[in-house]
Amino acid sequence: MVICAQAGEVNTGAFDPFPAIGEWARRHQAWMHVDGAFGLWALTDPSRSHLTAGLAEADSWATDGHKWLNVPYDCGIALARRPGDLRRSFTAAAGYLPPDTGFEAANLTPQSSQRTRQVEVWAVLRTLGRQGVTDLITRTCRHAQTMAAYLSQAGLEVLNDVVLNQVLVRAATDDHTRVLIAAVQQDGTCWCGPTVWQHRPAMRISVSGWATTAEDIRQSADAIIAAAQLPAPGGGSD
Repeated sequence: MVICAQAGEVNTGAFDPFPAIGEWARRHQAWMHVDGAFGLWALTDPSRSHLTAGLAEADSWATDGHKWLNVPYDCGIALARRPGDLRRSFTAAAGYLPPDTGFEAANLTPQSSQRTRQVEVWAVLRTLGRQGVTDLITRTCRHAQTMAAYLSQAGLEVLNDVVLNQVLVRAATDDHTRVLIAAVQQDGTCWCGPTVWQHRPAMRISVSGWATTAEDIRQSADAIIAAAQLPAPGGGSD
């Protein structure tokens, strides 16, 4: 049995209660995996330790480099408490393959060959350092909270508690929300994607760019607020 817990859910940035899930998994001899595409990086920020409590007790974790580290898309990262589990699952034996006498990436992933994307990840981590990563996480989360405050004050509905770098927004009606998303993307000041939340359309704002400044947030919020003023087709009813 595999239990998959969320660290930084991609719409809301929410974190599951890892201590309770971990205790349940141990009691039932289940494998606990943490999907930490965004939230695993919150481990670098001491101010968010309450969100990540118990996360380290899992059996495996996954995160993305292309989100907060701003590297190419195919830089996914998988971590396992016991490396032997990866080797047992993925090793392929054949006479023409390298001998299994040391580290061989092909024995730890589903891919026998792949581009050296770890170089980009290493370069970013080496450049930023531990404190640089912490500063990046802290700064972008603060920007997300600022964005949420701007939009809420303007009358848009912020659907989530902004605990990480995700802001989930909805306009007055579903039609208005669709118009809002299209107008923001057409305007080009920033880019926000569509999503579905509780069976209704919503706009997902993800603040993860290393170069994003407080002024960028203000300008982006102004553009979103202006787009929200556009009328929905058919008089704005759902």
